[in-house]
Amino acid sequence: MPAEDPTRTAGDTPEPSNIAPVGDSTEPVHLSGTVESPNVATNVATNVATNVATNVATANDPLIELIHVSKVFPTIPPVNALTDVNLRIMPGEYVAIEGQSGSGKSTLLNVLGCLDRHTSGTYLFDRIDTSELSDSDRAELRGNRIGFVFQSFHLLAHRTVLENVMLGELYLATPRSERKRRALECLEQVGMSHRISFLPTRLSGGERQRVAIARALMGNPQALYCDEPTGNLDTHNTGLVLDLLDGLVARGITVLIITHETSVATRAQRRVRIVDGFVSELAEVAP
Repeated sequence: MPAEDPTRTAGDTPEPSNIAPVGDSTEPVHLSGTVESPNVATNVATNVATNVATNVATANDPLIELIHVSKVFPTIPPVNALTDVNLRIMPGEYVAIEGQSGSGKSTLLNVLGCLDRHTSGTYLFDRIDTSELSDSDRAELRGNRIGFVFQSFHLLAHRTVLENVMLGELYLATPRSERKRRALECLEQVGMSHRISFLPTRLSGGERQRVAIARALMGNPQALYCDEPTGNLDTHNTGLVLDLLDGLVARGITVLIITHETSVATRAQRRVRIVDGFVSELAEVAP
């Protein structure tokens, strides 16, 4: 079977690069939403826009706000993955969430990324109450406002660097020429424009992660959620990726990084710790 064209628009069969495991789960999750017909996509955009208009944010409002949020998995016995979490993150902040394996940090990221629903409490993203959104509306919000970066990169080995980044807007019905222009722009931002024709197998770990960050930037997200982005990198490449995140924060993008490494967390402006589903604030780092 011939390779699928990565420059397709909405309505085509989903590409595997748009599916990535989160945390320890092997359940595939769609990061940019589902393929919708033009009418459905229009309705989704209208619903989200209406919600935004009803909840107009000001400069003093947080971009991300969790109010008494809990997540319980209905197993026997039930598992309390998150318990009474309260968290406010302002636009343009750089926040690190520290936690060991099993602490609940991946569950927290799934809730923040609208990949999973919380059991109780309120999660507001830019004043939008996410619990009131349908699955399609949540996918629309996720695809247009949130970028994801994962530890394992999730690049297609048989696609070039440019093609992998272009996949970041596959479901937005963006014309091919515009997606290519945006991809080249994002690769320039992360210092990878000289590798556009390379396959991921020819790149170092740090270069692959920079390409993954470029892909996450394709939709001009308000927030970038990074799940252990340096977990597979050596010290040198870890520094390069953290420098890049510093630069994105300087441009006004809100960055949330999940990590178990204190040396990575201390690069953020704020540090939050999660232990057994309970979240607590640590010392704030001076800018």
